[in-house]
Amino acid sequence: MAGGLNRPRLVALMGPTASGKTATGIAWAHRHHAEIVSVDSALVYRHLDIGSAKPTLDERDGIPHHLIDVREPWQPYSAAEFAAQAQTAIADILARGKLPILVGGTGLYFQALLQGLGSMPAADAQVRARLNERAAVEGWAALHAELARVDPAAAQRIHATDAQRIQRALEVYELTGTAISELQQSGPLRNRAYHVLKVIVAPHERAVLHQRIAERFDAMLAAGFLDEVRALRAIPELQSHPQPLDLPAIRAVGYRQAWIHLDGETSFEQFREQGIAATRQLAKRQFTWLRSQIDALRFDPQVDGAQLHSVVGRFLGTA
Repeated sequence: MAGGLNRPRLVALMGPTASGKTATGIAWAHRHHAEIVSVDSALVYRHLDIGSAKPTLDERDGIPHHLIDVREPWQPYSAAEFAAQAQTAIADILARGKLPILVGGTGLYFQALLQGLGSMPAADAQVRARLNERAAVEGWAALHAELARVDPAAAQRIHATDAQRIQRALEVYELTGTAISELQQSGPLRNRAYHVLKVIVAPHERAVLHQRIAERFDAMLAAGFLDEVRALRAIPELQSHPQPLDLPAIRAVGYRQAWIHLDGETSFEQFREQGIAATRQLAKRQFTWLRSQIDALRFDPQVDGAQLHSVVGRFLGTA
């Protein structure tokens, strides 16, 4: 890469949920005098701790973590906001003479930071079916009113009877947490100033990841996940929200299923099964995005640990 030796270095540690990113990133940070920038759309929210697998202060082991707990769960937060705040964090870390390590599994956030937000997410049949079902009951005018709350600019230019465009705008917002009007105006963030090493960590066997997902979900339950969601439900701003399940924070995997369970709509066994299944679906979507990262190196941290550390060392010139 021309000029790469003269550019500040970044390491982007990517992977599906439950793949071991957090522990790997912290180990690298100790080894390479680094700080961590979280690239996770659930970790940005305060009060979402157990169910998001947010690293505790003890688990962070003295390593500074950025872009964790930057929003309340009822407040909006977009990929564009993340990219701007991450750029600031990266510049501050470099100014302190440290290495920024980007750690997470939210593909849209990585894309916003490293490539820009020019491209839209593909259509999602499940989201569209759910919106169509709601429209059949509530009417498209009600969904247009919802669009006016989350994306006033789009609602202003989309007529209340234009079902197709209302559906697409709400679909994009649900999939990305970012208004379609904002995505349409976003351009590349010009990260040419950085030399980036992309590393994907994931078990070689998908069955191993599925087992880890189930074990981690059960560990979350044992740690008090449902009590955490009960505390969320007691927050006045969430109690008074007309549609809390429409909030990106509450739509986070596990939280939506727990909220519905605490509404009395599912048994504990159904909730557990749905939570694990939703986490597997998240991992599947993450793998789909990760396959598009053709310039990334792929490792299983449990099997390829020595090789993984060697690659990072060579990139940083410390091997």
